[in-house]
Amino acid sequence: MGETTSTRAGQPPSWLVWAALWTVYIVWGSTYLAIRVTVETMPPLLTAATRFLVAGAAVYGFLWIRKGRAHVRLEPREMVASTAVGALLLFGGNGLVSVAEEHVPSALAALIIASVPLWIVVLRFFTGDKVPGGTLAGVAVGFAGVALLIVPSDQPGSAGLGHLLLIVLASMSWATGSFISKRLPLPKDPFVSTAAQMLGGGVVLAVAGLASGEASGLDPSTFSGASILGLVYLIVAGSFLAFTAYVWLLQNAPISKVATYAYVNPTVAIFLGWLILSEEITPVIIAGAAVIVAAVAWIVRMESLSAKEASSLDEESEVGRTSEPGGPPPPHIPQPSERLATQPE
Repeated sequence: MGETTSTRAGQPPSWLVWAALWTVYIVWGSTYLAIRVTVETMPPLLTAATRFLVAGAAVYGFLWIRKGRAHVRLEPREMVASTAVGALLLFGGNGLVSVAEEHVPSALAALIIASVPLWIVVLRFFTGDKVPGGTLAGVAVGFAGVALLIVPSDQPGSAGLGHLLLIVLASMSWATGSFISKRLPLPKDPFVSTAAQMLGGGVVLAVAGLASGEASGLDPSTFSGASILGLVYLIVAGSFLAFTAYVWLLQNAPISKVATYAYVNPTVAIFLGWLILSEEITPVIIAGAAVIVAAVAWIVRMESLSAKEASSLDEESEVGRTSEPGGPPPPHIPQPSERLATQPE
């Protein structure tokens, strides 16, 4: 008695959880489309730098006003760690995706980036973590799907092998940043950590953009209205709205449910790319999508079952557990399970 909308005391109603989930599904699934539109007339690295510097400064400023200067003050080692992780996630991950999407359709980019959880498992395996055989089998199947996508036989648009491999490199960079973040002294507050990584990664992106000559002959008058709107959407919806929903979900929903976005987002990206940009969906893309999404879904399920088994054993032996930070969305934030990774949006 006393329960409303089929929830127990202290738990959020299920409709609110699903509203937050669908926000993450749709917004992060649409960011690949927004990036594709943005880089049509704007330089990819400097645009990504603008996105994360603005978002990071806004988050940091809000926290400063809300909680005081002492709360957001960073130790030197935290600044170095945040910049290192931000460079891997935002420059190596998001920045390279932005560069590649000048030639690669958004749907294809989203599918290759969906391999991030596969790379996380590889990193765990080679650093001595005991990975279940079922998870390794899922990784093998998933990489077969990635290989199917990058074979230069049936690629739409101007997507060449080099551009596709650039996205593979981006997925590896994002996975590496997510993986090592658990071993670095990042700020304990996830929002402060996120802001610091945005700012550090944004600086690295800006330096890379300037070094690559993106500022040479740059003329803002050539930016299309669609590209400008795309950048605004990435800042407001991608970096604020969906991120807030994601952080709330981590605190109020099972990680197995939150992790479903890892294989829903590519599906959303494919549909939006076809619907809005008329991107070609070839048989190879359909086949690759089926293999990768199925593999990631299988891995998420295997890891969730493994986590439940570990939790049961700990309860039986009365040994307490502590959550370790994992690798989240653009940007990275602590996550209740180190086994489930996210991808750059």
